[in-house]
Amino acid sequence: MARILRSLSKDKNVAIFIMDSTDIVEEARKIHDLPPIPTAALGRLLTAASMMGVMLKGENHTLSIQISCSGVLKGLVAVSDSKGNVKGYVKNKDVFTEINEAGKLNVKGAIGEGTLTVIKDLGLKEPYIGQIELVSGEIAEDITHYFALSEQIPSAVALGVLIDTDESVRSAGGFIIQVLPETPQWLIEKLEERLKNFSNISSVSAEKDVLQIAADLFGDIEYEVLEEYFPRYKCDCSKEKVESMIPLLTDEEISDDRIEIVCSFCEKKYHFTKEEAFKIKYGSKE
Repeated sequence: MARILRSLSKDKNVAIFIMDSTDIVEEARKIHDLPPIPTAALGRLLTAASMMGVMLKGENHTLSIQISCSGVLKGLVAVSDSKGNVKGYVKNKDVFTEINEAGKLNVKGAIGEGTLTVIKDLGLKEPYIGQIELVSGEIAEDITHYFALSEQIPSAVALGVLIDTDESVRSAGGFIIQVLPETPQWLIEKLEERLKNFSNISSVSAEKDVLQIAADLFGDIEYEVLEEYFPRYKCDCSKEKVESMIPLLTDEEISDDRIEIVCSFCEKKYHFTKEEAFKIKYGSKE
């Protein structure tokens, strides 16, 4: 079961969000039938979006992270709610497995250059939109850069997905550490020293649960667990929502007797007759 832990130091200077996202990433892999590199890339983004989702205040608030990139993946999307429930997809999953010089999956090469956009729907007239240029393509570093540039929150982000020999997800998880600007320098240095033990978060997640990771990160810093979440991979698509895509289709595209529209997030197929499609598009049958 996926799990998010939200913890805060007793002096309220340090907040840490830790997630075990193994079940969610494996579910995404199965739904989209993903090979290793798309699994690793999407898994990292889903983990980040889920943790950032629980940072939202309102029950109906949502957050999406979109990566537009020049690499073979072409782009990724992850959408989360305030409970951490998340869904996502990669634009191109037909990617060969490539190992980088460090002996890891070459996610950075598959993403390349591009932008990362965070969209928060907070129930206002207009959503909040923050966009940055990708700084690494490894996703964790890009999320860190987003927090620093768009939200002015000093953060450390770790995201990882460990793929097993059968290409299933052995473990997936990550954490987001955020500190207040007035946090004492000695405390920041303590955290930085501990982070050296988490250079491979996917392996750590395979061996320790979120409570153990929290204890290791905080060390002798007093803290308390504020809340736990148990999110899942969740798509809320419906035939009514999919109907909104039909007016965007050309008459030629809806001229077949049976039109099929596939949800990008869960691969569910929705079917419409030609008569239904024209009625939705024009308000009357043709």
